[in-house]
Amino acid sequence: MNIQKELSHQEHSSVKLAITVAKDDVRSQYDEILGNYGKNLILPGFRRGKVPREVLLRKFGDALKAEVLGVIIEKSMAEVFGDEKNPKEDVPRPLPYSTPTLAENPVLDPENDLSFSIVYDVFPTVKVGVWKGLEIEVPEVEITDEDVNRELEKIRERNAIVVDREEGAGAETGNIVTVNYREIDGGGEPVPHTERQDYVFTLGTGTSVYQFDDEIRGMKIGETREFEKTRPAEEAPSGAAGQTVKLRVSLTALKERRLPELDDDLAQDVDEKFNSLEELTNNIRDSLNRNLEQQLRVFKINRLLERITADTPVDIPESMIRIELEVRWRDLARAYNTTVDLIQKGMANEGKKVEDIQNVWRPGIVKALHSRLIVETLIEELKLEAGDEDMEQEIANMAAGETDRAEEIKKYYNQEHMKGQLEEEIKERKFFDILLAENTIKTGKKENYLDLVADNG
Repeated sequence: MNIQKELSHQEHSSVKLAITVAKDDVRSQYDEILGNYGKNLILPGFRRGKVPREVLLRKFGDALKAEVLGVIIEKSMAEVFGDEKNPKEDVPRPLPYSTPTLAENPVLDPENDLSFSIVYDVFPTVKVGVWKGLEIEVPEVEITDEDVNRELEKIRERNAIVVDREEGAGAETGNIVTVNYREIDGGGEPVPHTERQDYVFTLGTGTSVYQFDDEIRGMKIGETREFEKTRPAEEAPSGAAGQTVKLRVSLTALKERRLPELDDDLAQDVDEKFNSLEELTNNIRDSLNRNLEQQLRVFKINRLLERITADTPVDIPESMIRIELEVRWRDLARAYNTTVDLIQKGMANEGKKVEDIQNVWRPGIVKALHSRLIVETLIEELKLEAGDEDMEQEIANMAAGETDRAEEIKKYYNQEHMKGQLEEEIKERKFFDILLAENTIKTGKKENYLDLVADNG
């Protein structure tokens, strides 16, 4: 086909490609499809292949032109871009997840050239600014006894047992309470459809419906109390949020969680490899120190990337952002073992808009894409590779201490899609090693471990 092209760049890394197909090609395609109509069409009063041309045009002219138009556009785009095996590079190709769209509705005239324009997203231009010789400050953090003790308390919590409180005991903060409750009207009569039986929650956590923790504190099993509360918005039918309601609440069960003693027996219950509490404590400290090292590495990388992104503007394509939003929705649905449609319908029922949620996610997604594009660009510029030796070493590291799983891990990462992912992770780690080596890291003010983890979050 005889095609002329003109490319113009738009905002958000999209382009507009104007294409003109010569009239001879337009006419040829038009005559070919018209001929096929004439050969195969059967109309009352005419034999197959004997329908006059003027009859065909009168009856099917618009449909014929629409089909010719579609075929020419499809063929011309194939001509312009080539295919995956034989791509053409004189114009930028659309991103895989960016379907070209017509900028306007073209009009087909078999006697003239056909001009149309398509709009699509392309890979953004990334010209990385200064990324070497930077200086950042990293907080001074060390693992303290408080950090270790906090982990020990978590272990105690996980190994706690739940037992009934002694007879006559009153509900206290931290107790697990079971209540029946319902709304009542001014005359003390139950309000229909408001009753709930065997509602269980931990007193003092503020997670109870109507948050009536304070009102039932001190109650004993079998006791009933009545009090007023303001109806919370998330529990209220439309228009009822903020209304004051009267509740009748009865305590039916009262339990407490008993924590095990912090001793050698607990350590052995956690894992038979520990013979004493001291061994468990040392293991926790070692684990926290390893995690601290990783957290500090993440902190340094994040701060350096923030400096580099500030000096490297990138116009993120909307299609990239859209794909990341779709991934967020799918991850959310997977976490709740449901579908994206059901989650979005549930939000709509609560008066929440999908767009509002996406607007909350969007800045973080744009920031992550910005950094990722810079990292990918520098990896390519530095020609970093992940060879077979690197892959073997990475798998060996994963299987460290678990030799029985080495072959299983290797088989998993030998799958084509997983192998590619592992290669990318190795190249990225190599780049981050270079990034940290090429810049100055100064020790800043002291900070505790939890604050560092929060900063990285």
